Amino acid sequence: MIEIGIVGGSGYTGSELLRLLCFHPEVEVKTVTSRKHEGKEIWKLHSFLKGFYNLKFVNPELKYFDGCKAVFLAVPHGEAMKFAPKFLEVGIKVIDISADYRLDKETYEEVYQKEHIGFDIDAKPVYGLTELYREELRKAELVANPGCYPTGTILAAAPLAAEELIEKVIFDSKSGISGAGASVSEFTHYPNLHEAIVPYKVTNHRHYWEMVQELGKLQGEVKVSFTPQVFPGSRGILTNAHIFLRGELEEKEIREIYEKFYSGCYFIRFQETIRLSYVRGSNFCDIAIFPGEDRIVVSSAIDNLVKGASGQAIQNMNVMFGLDEARGLDFPPLFP
Repeated sequence: MIEIGIVGGSGYTGSELLRLLCFHPEVEVKTVTSRKHEGKEIWKLHSFLKGFYNLKFVNPELKYFDGCKAVFLAVPHGEAMKFAPKFLEVGIKVIDISADYRLDKETYEEVYQKEHIGFDIDAKPVYGLTELYREELRKAELVANPGCYPTGTILAAAPLAAEELIEKVIFDSKSGISGAGASVSEFTHYPNLHEAIVPYKVTNHRHYWEMVQELGKLQGEVKVSFTPQVFPGSRGILTNAHIFLRGELEEKEIREIYEKFYSGCYFIRFQETIRLSYVRGSNFCDIAIFPGEDRIVVSSAIDNLVKGASGQAIQNMNVMFGLDEARGLDFPPLFP
């Protein structure tokens, strides 16, 4: 049994980790932290977990993680870098769900406008998009779990980038409100989002840099445009990737490229049509391909809290410990 800890168990990603790990046959959740809720039973904050956990929240002190083999950092950007080096120093593997290790130090500091104090470590961060870095993850000590938008966008375009076939890609993505986190703001206030789809950070969202970084590793320089929007639903990210190709390809060729690239990837499913309801509550990424005259459109759908965060983190943990990557995650979506 693999004992694990969760730093930051009070938010959406922390509670989703607890939900998903509850019946993982190889894992025991030993420690869950929250400074604000220290001493409170987990179920008293997350009522949907009543009867499943007898743990109380504790402060994130290292002594509470004695015996843990891995820890999930479900904390805000800028906080994970304070914890990761301490856990790595005592031999505990780290899966960071924040953005602190997704980019190189220089890019991170420019994009997030924070000094990075946690790069003085021996472990090399592995970008945790499992379908792209499965082999690297098997040996990883520190995993940088991808952002929710980059998960859906990169998976939509990666097969063509790997063949160096992309001239330009335009990502149009729509996310449920939970992507903004559990804190209430004017932006997420119900009357402001009800019956609305709201573009935000239209040309300067921080996740853009992950897309450029990862697609660039596959192809070299890739022209990328990205516009995020929020719709008045709780979960899910729907992405339409408008991909302009170098040269012409037949529809059959395009489909063969995708099927070959994702061969053996349990959580990639090809669909004729895309619905967020088809992936709700699950770790699947559904992909549909629509060839056009001047471009192809590849649509992807994920649950932003699962494949876009906590589920993918568990998928990465499975690979790190030599388990089947679907272990504890191989259940159907919550349809409808």
